[in-house]
Amino acid sequence: MSINKLALMRYKTIDECLRNRYRKWTLEDLIGKVAHVLYEYEGISSGISRRTIQADIQTMRSDKLGYNAPIVVLEKKYYSYSDPAYSITNAPINNADVEKMKEVVGLLKQFNGFSYFEEMSELIARLENNLYKTTHPGHNYIQFENNHLLKGLEHINPLYQAILQQRSLLVTYQSFRAAQAQEHISYPYLLKEYRNRWFLICCDKKGKQLTTMALDRIIGFQELPKEKFVPYDGVDFDQYFHDALGVTKTEKDRAHKVVLFVAKHHAPYVLTKPIHHSQTLLKEDEKGIIICIEVVLNFELEREILGFGEYMKVLSPKTLAGRITKRLEKAVEGYE
Repeated sequence: MSINKLALMRYKTIDECLRNRYRKWTLEDLIGKVAHVLYEYEGISSGISRRTIQADIQTMRSDKLGYNAPIVVLEKKYYSYSDPAYSITNAPINNADVEKMKEVVGLLKQFNGFSYFEEMSELIARLENNLYKTTHPGHNYIQFENNHLLKGLEHINPLYQAILQQRSLLVTYQSFRAAQAQEHISYPYLLKEYRNRWFLICCDKKGKQLTTMALDRIIGFQELPKEKFVPYDGVDFDQYFHDALGVTKTEKDRAHKVVLFVAKHHAPYVLTKPIHHSQTLLKEDEKGIIICIEVVLNFELEREILGFGEYMKVLSPKTLAGRITKRLEKAVEGYE
């Protein structure tokens, strides 16, 4: 039994609602949310019937689509999942839908190579490999870097939708340094990935500076329909991280010319995989190479340099060289 587009949208919307443990959902609430989503993405203004949502819930509870969703009714009024960790997105897809997805992947492969699709090669390979593993268990011919233990990935799509729709959010967040989680009214602007970790760039209602939140430290969040969204009119986000490694940056930070020496045996690695897109080669001899990058001096830059150990040396600026020296000295102390 394959799922049509509108039905899948309804199931996913109901699923997202029931996964949100920060509010209680009546049948009317679910109907309203589904109607809003269908209007937002499909322009359907006729609403949604009570009978349709009730039928959707029964289908999700059943084995028809392999969901077997543990949907319960609390206090004879509120719908919820009895298992907080459950989601229909974890359920296996059926054969009919696998065939449809194969058709989609086949269509995407026809466009692969066009300039507009240059960044889709990896995505298409991921999709095709996952589909192949679905029909050929135990066979895997391509491995991608992926951390299945990484938390917060479930937040990506709902946060992306909140950014698109310009929705204010109440975010419960606990940084590594904080003893307890705190709630923030935030205006989300950008999702950014760095080394398999995802971050939300937003602005707190109480402050005017941009804030970076790691998705794996977000405990939960919910939309605030009555809170007016405040658009960001500062820098262009396409340029904001142009001069930075990673995501640690403030609006006041400016790029510095960082000159690095790389030992001979590691030079080919740095030349074929530049540390930053601004990288230029200044000198090359039998000892190694000297390169220059123009970047913000942040934590991620230091970690990148330290990752090369004794094979990389900061020639300038002196402030960065001093910070690296101190960190290496502390590392040595740890072994004494």
